[in-house]
Amino acid sequence: MGSTPSKAPAPQSESPLDEKQADLLNDLSSLNLNATPISADGSLSSRTISSWEVDASNNPKTQLARTILHHSDLSTLTSRNARIADAHLFNHVVDFKTGPITNQKSSGRCWIFATTNVIRYGIMKSLKLSDFQLSQSYLFFWDKLNKSNYYLELSIELADLPVDDRLVNHIAGDLVSDGGQWDMAVNLIDRYGLVPQSVFPESTHSSSSGPLNKLIKTKLREHALVLRRLSASLRASVVPEDVLLSTLRAKKEELLKEIYSILTATLGVPPSADEKFLWEYTDADGKFGKWEGTPIEYAKAFASKPYAPSESFSLINDPRNEYSKLFTVDKLGNIWGARPVLYVNTEIENLKSAVVKLIKAGQPVFFGCDVGKFSENGSGIMDTGLFEYENAFDIKLGLTKAERLQVNESAMTHAMVISGVHLDDKGKPIRYKVENSWGDAVGQKGYFVMTDRWFEE
Repeated sequence: MGSTPSKAPAPQSESPLDEKQADLLNDLSSLNLNATPISADGSLSSRTISSWEVDASNNPKTQLARTILHHSDLSTLTSRNARIADAHLFNHVVDFKTGPITNQKSSGRCWIFATTNVIRYGIMKSLKLSDFQLSQSYLFFWDKLNKSNYYLELSIELADLPVDDRLVNHIAGDLVSDGGQWDMAVNLIDRYGLVPQSVFPESTHSSSSGPLNKLIKTKLREHALVLRRLSASLRASVVPEDVLLSTLRAKKEELLKEIYSILTATLGVPPSADEKFLWEYTDADGKFGKWEGTPIEYAKAFASKPYAPSESFSLINDPRNEYSKLFTVDKLGNIWGARPVLYVNTEIENLKSAVVKLIKAGQPVFFGCDVGKFSENGSGIMDTGLFEYENAFDIKLGLTKAERLQVNESAMTHAMVISGVHLDDKGKPIRYKVENSWGDAVGQKGYFVMTDRWFEE
């Protein structure tokens, strides 16, 4: 059998070039391959800078930018047209407004706030409450304790790798961050349930988590080394694998007790998942009500209608990877042995369609995004055309979404809730109403407006 096919393949029609490929070909066609750099050795020479300055001095746009921006913040480069177009008006919103606007303060608990803000919608609507929050601190406590256990379990699992191995080093970098994913919230609710904020209120260290995180990370890294040394000692003694693992886990539980002590001192002692509590409340009409049961029972009674969190899943739009595929991130989680973090990668139009359908059905939507890009807290505007950087500096910002992800220019940094959408006459989204968790002093009393183009990017 040879390598030559018995029948020549049919000629394939050329696919049209996308915009990036066309730009690349244009760049190559105009490129002078015989160009000589000013600095032949690659250093940044004074001749190079002088040549740049000659060009800049002769560019009126650059001179205007220099006149204004040396004493002005870049945020002043906002587009007047964008501010006018991005009105906080929406023709489709969920049919019940929750309150108050929540505030995660100096913590990275946005995903917990977004989750509880979505779930409280059904509770407030069914009980006719005007003011209500689920306890974000309750989920935060159990998340922090479980992430500590998760890290120490990974330390046991990877104990045979060198301590400076890239994987071991990476896991030790941000081992118990405040951040999380939707599936992590589902794990916590399934395991520990939910309680109202009045049952387990905020503390200094839930609202300002930095000092607590530093202390926990210091102890956990110490604990990891203790487990690694014990593992090496047991292996040197040729201990059977099952005995080795049970011995390491017993030691881990002894060490983890210290983390529990720190958490209960700083966050309080939360109700256990099967411990009954009494919740008393008054509705919008001043009518008194009460409920008694466990956190697990509370979640089943109030968070499973119309959609249980465990029955949902995350859609993402990651153009680096194949669509209609299920993705995960290895060794990312909070509860050891629980539901993994999973995402279905799909086209951006499918994300839009899902949001529109859910809003029309009266269901607010949890979403994650790169909040710091082309957004302004004061006005609560998220718009790719918000800042006039290209005009001010005579530059072109040309990275695609895939390229931004590839070079770490973009990442999912914040979770919020979509509670409304404005559609054009053809049913296409123009902008979205976003409930944030940064208090009511930002945006329009805590609400942001997100353009459709920003949604895409």
